[in-house]
Amino acid sequence: MKVPETLQYTKDHEWIRREGDLAVVGITDFAQSELGDIVFVELPQKGAALTAGKEFGTVESVKAVSEVFAPLTGEVVAVNEALGDAPETVNNDPYDGGWILKMRPSKPDELAGLMTAADYAKLIEGGGH
Repeated sequence: MKVPETLQYTKDHEWIRREGDLAVVGITDFAQSELGDIVFVELPQKGAALTAGKEFGTVESVKAVSEVFAPLTGEVVAVNEALGDAPETVNNDPYDGGWILKMRPSKPDELAGLMTAADYAKLIEGGGH
């Protein structure tokens, strides 16, 4: 299971990569492996306001539908339109090609509440809850 050191994580299995004043968000390798073959990703609208801890979309697999939660409060500035035609990219490349959205955080202090790679690895070793 890949848990890149350069990312931050949530207990709900989202990852965050900081790019300047933006945050790129996706679901983790652990999350995609638990879901199985992903067949649909519900993307938020560009310009949507997100609230940390609140649902912003879903990821649907052949086994289940799972909510995806905003790791930070802020505005969606881009969504990964390629997932509309190729949702399986989240399975194949969860940390690069399978990103879900880019956002501009409005409360940068929330970043301090996210998990490190080491903390997230401990979480998933314990069963992911």
